Amino acid sequence: METGFSAYSPDPDGCVSTGRTHEEVERNVREAIEFHIEGLSLEGLAAPEPHASSSDVEAPV
Repeated sequence: METGFSAYSPDPDGCVSTGRTHEEVERNVREAIEFHIEGLSLEGLAAPEPHASSSDVEAPV
């Protein structure tokens, strides 16, 4: 059963997206972030400062 992919962006808060493929969800979440920031700009609001962080870890398999 295929269910697709989803993505969530902590910066800016609340940007989420779905897609049928990994590539599609990446493209969609990028567009969601751009749309959100453009909307803030049109309202005369600044984009929020980033507050999230991430790192990669390797675990033995």
